Amino acid sequence: MAEELLLDTTLSKAEQYRQLLPQIDALTTGEPDLVANLANTAAALRQAFGFFWVGFYLVKAEELVLGPFQGPIACTRIRRGKGVCGTSWDQAKTILVPDVEQFPGHIACSSDSKSEIVVPVLKDGQVVAVLDVDSDQLNDFDLDDQQALEQLMQTAARWF
Repeated sequence: MAEELLLDTTLSKAEQYRQLLPQIDALTTGEPDLVANLANTAAALRQAFGFFWVGFYLVKAEELVLGPFQGPIACTRIRRGKGVCGTSWDQAKTILVPDVEQFPGHIACSSDSKSEIVVPVLKDGQVVAVLDVDSDQLNDFDLDDQQALEQLMQTAARWF
């Protein structure tokens, strides 16, 4: 069955998230497959906002391993505490980076990435994955992104 997002790009970013999140919830509710839900979520976020890269890294043993994503090819494995993703995993918190060049130890999977937000997915108090969103614009993420993506990752936790 084909799915279609209803998007109104004339709305504010916060309003666009309020419009999008219930659609992602409807798209994933009742779908038991983790990969399908992560893939559709990444696609919906990229389609809605035109982000440069949107994807998930899954915690596997002592590494983050690339999961479903939308965008150019990406780093496959990231160690705990390394780069923005590894730091988010290590600290179990969202990290918003206005300029990736200013983030100590940033892992440059693409030189086109300029700003980034990484949101952990917590299941039973443990990070099981992180959502990584990159922009090719400086300072592209704000509190609206953080609040909406944290809400979305709370929903995503039930897929694991």
